Order: sequence, then C-alpha cells, then structure tokens
Amino acid sequence: MQQLKHRSGFVNIVGNPNVGKSTLMNRLVGEKISIITAKAQTTRHRIVGIVNTPDYQVVYSDTPGVLRPNYKLQESMLNFSLSALEDADVLLYVTDVVEKIDKNDEFLVKAQQLDLPLLLLINKIDQSNQGELERFVEQWKELLPKAEIYPISALNNFGVDIVQKRILELLPDSPPYFGKDALTDKPARFFVAEIIREKALLIYQKEVPYSIEVVVEEFKEEIDIIRIRAIILVERETQKGIVIGHKGDALKRLGIMARKDIELFFEKKIFLQLYVKVEKDWRNRDNMLRTFGYKLD
Repeated sequence: MQQLKHRSGFVNIVGNPNVGKSTLMNRLVGEKISIITAKAQTTRHRIVGIVNTPDYQVVYSDTPGVLRPNYKLQESMLNFSLSALEDADVLLYVTDVVEKIDKNDEFLVKAQQLDLPLLLLINKIDQSNQGELERFVEQWKELLPKAEIYPISALNNFGVDIVQKRILELLPDSPPYFGKDALTDKPARFFVAEIIREKALLIYQKEVPYSIEVVVEEFKEEIDIIRIRAIILVERETQKGIVIGHKGDALKRLGIMARKDIELFFEKKIFLQLYVKVEKDWRNRDNMLRTFGYKLD
C-alpha cells in the first residue's frame, strides 16, 4: 500500500484593515494567536500560527491591514503585508461586504500577478443579503479573475471549513518546516505584550492606544506561577497620564483584564506588574522600531 506523502505550506492572510483577518486566523488555527479589537491597525506584526497532523503542517500567517503609511511604524506594517506576497504557497485575500472594492488597488495588482493559488474570502456575509453578495462576487471576479471566491463569516464560523478543506488540497508535498508540536514561531513574551496591547486598544480612546508599545522586561516561570514585569511605552507625558488614569485606576483595570487573559493563555497563575514610560516619538525612530521587532527594509 502506497504511503501518503506529507504536505506542508505557508498560507498567508492579507487584506485591508478591519476585514476580519485575525478572527479568521484564530478560527483556522483553533487557538487565539492574534489579538482582536474593533479598531483598525490592531495587528502590527506578522504572526504565525501552525496547525499539525501526522499528514500535514499548515503554517498560517496573519498580517497587518494594508494601508498607506503616515509614519515609520505603518511603513513597517506594510512591509510585513508585502512580504506575505513573496513566500506564500497559498494566499488568502480577505475582504468583506462593507469595504470599498477598489481600496488599495496597488496591492491588489501585486496579488493578481502572483503565480500561486489565490483564495478571495468575502467575510461578514451575515451583514449582507443574497443579492448584494452576488454583486460582490461578480465585481471581485472582474478584479481578480484568477482567484477562487469563498463567501464566509469568520465570526460565526460559517464557510471556514470549506476554505480549510481547499487549503489542504492546495498544499505542496513537503516535510514540515517546524517541529510537530509547534504552535507559533513567536516567544512567550511576544504574546504577553500583545495581550496587554489588546486591552489598551479596548480601554483607551483616540490616538492613545496607537501610541502604545509594550515591552516585557521580565518573564520568570516558576512551578506554580509566572512573574511578569512589563513596560507600557507612550510618546507623550499627557498620554502617560491617560494610561495611568485617576489614582492609577485605568492602569489597574488594564492589568486585571490582561492578567486574566494571560492566565488563560499559559494555563497558569500570573503575577503581573505594569509600569508606564514616555519614549518620545518612538513610532518614527528606526532604532526603537528595530528593537521592537518591526520590519523596516
């Protein structure tokens, strides 16, 4: 009896901000790998989630929403998205029933020129009706004639299984790229920082959460507890005051929310200390961005 070959591949998720890429990523991986909020630009890095079985390994990659950069951090975010076009075996281009179809057409042209399977996922179909959806499908067929089109609702887990099945059919024969017990290529500290930043996006308003970066200075794992010390960086003194809040109440709320999710993530008791520091104009400083792991070239 012929033995089935092992299949592995990189499946990269791209698209505009707020179309549901991170929700889809978490559905496909079966774990909460990417943080999610209703705010645009929640995802800043390229985040890998790995699905393993004895027969295949799918390396999913969530990327920041494609945007026209206003500062160096956003340039880095766009670089992560563009790099996802270069090393994919299968590309998932996510749109939804709300956004304008011709938004960021330069990126669409790049995607169309690729010689690889392209699956166009029209997300949030629960917010549409049959007639509207059919019009969307026709418009996208004109824009991306090579793409296979799948209507889905990542939030409601509708149509995701069909997409997963198609991805597995498209994977090339290959040995695994990562160990079979790997879930991601990111260290534990990365996910701690992301969870804290997610809560900041939920709590704070206007520009403040976009000016925040989180640095985990200490991560000490003991038998029954993990002790974590993290610094929340902001760009201005006024932002520091907002993050801390009256008598420290905002920072305390952030700490409680983050600790609960970090405990769920690591399945262990967490002792979390948070501090706030001003790092002027860090979003436009190359040395700071490199330190935080952003892609500048």
